[in-house]
Amino acid sequence: MVELDNFAPRKIHIIGSVGSGKTTLARNLSNKLSIPHYELDNVVWKRHKPRDIKRTDEERDQLLSTIIHSNTWIIEGAHYNEWVFQSFNNADLIIFLDTDNSKRKYRIIKRFILQLLRIEKSNYKPTFEIFRNMFIWNENFECRIKPKVIKKLGQYSSKSITLKDTIEIISSLTKGYDT
Repeated sequence: MVELDNFAPRKIHIIGSVGSGKTTLARNLSNKLSIPHYELDNVVWKRHKPRDIKRTDEERDQLLSTIIHSNTWIIEGAHYNEWVFQSFNNADLIIFLDTDNSKRKYRIIKRFILQLLRIEKSNYKPTFEIFRNMFIWNENFECRIKPKVIKKLGQYSSKSITLKDTIEIISSLTKGYDT
């Protein structure tokens, strides 16, 4: 288990299900620590109108490699595939957000409504199909991926932490950075 006191990670990987708080945590840490953050969905997809274009595996892997070989980064996403593990290997800290499943479902609903009302920005057009898929992806993460993440993080126990809530880690990691 990582001891957070006097620890200043410069390369952070955040993993968790849809609605777990990954993007919010990444943005908050990015702002507080002045470290750029990257969403894995934007590594997988080229954002284009009217429709996103999926990168080839080679393009995706090259982009991720470029990011992880920079001096500082925060990478976040639900992706749990072999290609992501280079980020785990190069991270100073891996954060697994194991937010309660009911809280994630509430956040999915709230996010969808806010995106429909254009109060919250999204990288995609908020459709009912994507809304439905988020629940499917959430259940898939909970039932199939989460046990694999927990097992994989055993290999990284000296630099990983599992959280149910993000408030504590933000204050711990940003001590001395407040201006």
